[in-house]
Amino acid sequence: MMNILVCVKQVPDTTEIKIDPEKNTLIRTGVPSIVNPYDAYALEAAACIKDKDPDTRIIVVSMGPPQAEAALRQCLAVSADKAYLVSGKGFGGSDTLATSYILSNVVKKLEEIEGKPFDAIFCGKQAIDGDTAQVGPELAEHLNLPQVTYALEAEDAGEILRFRREIDEGYAIVEVKKPCLATFTKPVREPRYPTIKGKIAAARAEIPVISEDDLPGLDRTKIGLKGSPTRVKKTFVQTAKKNCFMISEASEVQSVAKLIGMLKDDKVI
Repeated sequence: MMNILVCVKQVPDTTEIKIDPEKNTLIRTGVPSIVNPYDAYALEAAACIKDKDPDTRIIVVSMGPPQAEAALRQCLAVSADKAYLVSGKGFGGSDTLATSYILSNVVKKLEEIEGKPFDAIFCGKQAIDGDTAQVGPELAEHLNLPQVTYALEAEDAGEILRFRREIDEGYAIVEVKKPCLATFTKPVREPRYPTIKGKIAAARAEIPVISEDDLPGLDRTKIGLKGSPTRVKKTFVQTAKKNCFMISEASEVQSVAKLIGMLKDDKVI
């Protein structure tokens, strides 16, 4: 029997995002929120372990505003047994370092609440609204856990977890002793859909909220905007250059040679 924690984030659906041409900012009005796709892959990996061992317990946690509860209910409808929301004004503005620090304290609190340590923590490799891919590895460092990145699948093998990990040449099999943390990328198959029964149960589920006051060991100088070393100085929309060329020589080799010559002339390479 495994005890797995899956970290999820509610993000705007990037397929629906548009840019304000005057302000060069994201237009969030009317944009639906979804479970971060990579986090859904992490949840699916945990669900596959549970398929083989129904006694496996899956806990999901999300840090965000109250509306992030909707993402947690989606996870409950799919395969999670319990969900917790980490929310509070003091957490607002946290960068990846502050977020991972907060979550490291939350993990310890959840282990206390659940009455047993987690055998594994699964995260998505990155969030599609930030693409930093930092929170998972930083969380592993805070908790002093071995970590596997770019995981595709996970298999329980007693005292170890066996991962199928994506690499440039294809994939590799990596074995890690429990407890550990893994970040997941997109596997071959898509995550499963929730059942009607699951949706009904998720709608009725109670989702406890964890605030700053519930984390007595939290150093408040390391959270929120003031506790975040990252500073965004400027954001802008990259505009495409209007000058485009179609290179179509007699052969691919000649086309590549011409492209290289043009790039050298423009001092790109």
